[in-house]
Amino acid sequence: VQLQASGGGAVQAGGSLRLSCAPSAKISGTRSMAWYRQTPGQQREMVASKVVNGITNYADSVKGRFTISRDIRRNTFALQMDSLKVEDTATYYCKVNSAWGEHWGEGTLVTVSS
Repeated sequence: VQLQASGGGAVQAGGSLRLSCAPSAKISGTRSMAWYRQTPGQQREMVASKVVNGITNYADSVKGRFTISRDIRRNTFALQMDSLKVEDTATYYCKVNSAWGEHWGEGTLVTVSS
C-alpha cells in the first residue's frame, strides 16, 4: 500500500497549509496515523499522531497550531497547520501503523518564509 502526501508548498509566516495523506488502498488493521517532519541533517521528528480511538498527541512545538484529523469515509487523514513559523520549514511525511507494520508516504515540502 502506497501513501500519497500532498498539500505542501511555500507560505509566509503566520499563514496556513493543509497536508493530506491518502493510502492507495484501505489499510486493514490500522492502529494509528501520524505526521513527521525532517530537515537536512536532522532526525525525523513526530509532529502529530492520532490513534484510531481518537487520542491525539502533538509535539510541544506545534501544540495549539497544528491539528491532525481523519476522514474515515475518504480513507484519508490530514494535518491542518496554522500560524506557521519559519522553523516549521521541513519535509513532512505521513505514516500509518497497522497490524502489518509501518507504511510511510513520500515527503511533501513545506517552506515558511519570514
